[in-house]
Amino acid sequence: MSFSENPTSGTDEFIKGLWRENPVFVQVLGMCPVLAVTNTARNALAMGLATMFVLVMSNLAISSIRHWIPKQVRIATFILVIASLVQMVEIMLKKVSPPLYQALGIFLPLITTNCAVLGVAVLAVQTDYNLLESVVFAIANAVGFGIAIVVFAGLREHLELLNVPKAMRGVPIAFIVAGLLALAFLGFSGIV
Repeated sequence: MSFSENPTSGTDEFIKGLWRENPVFVQVLGMCPVLAVTNTARNALAMGLATMFVLVMSNLAISSIRHWIPKQVRIATFILVIASLVQMVEIMLKKVSPPLYQALGIFLPLITTNCAVLGVAVLAVQTDYNLLESVVFAIANAVGFGIAIVVFAGLREHLELLNVPKAMRGVPIAFIVAGLLALAFLGFSGIV
């Protein structure tokens, strides 16, 4: 059922992409930047915003051109579109906020290989969303990604203040927290 057939389905799809099928904690897309860049909430917010921009813009571009691309080269074309948008974000950040550009370092070009960005585009194509539906789906998943990365960063910052056993510090406790957050996000599955 498309958005045009049922006006409330747009809201349902938005809530589904935001909470019930959160790209990070439910679909497990984009965990690399979530684990790598969430040492501070500031870095997580910056990475989240950059990823959100690329996710929405790439989905818009991909949805606009997908009908003219042969199925055999779709993924390669999607990756080229995403890489181009990441390059644009990188150039903008370098001009607008050099300290932020430096703080993100190597992680900014890694948005190109962030499976959340490619995954959302592929899911929108597989679901056969039209342009509007695809953009709504991308925005919901982008906001869901942003929420996930900032919440996770806040929890990791809080963990630094706690007396975590030495063997569990760093990545082990981060994986446990990610698992608990995934369970919490799965709790939203009864909403929509």
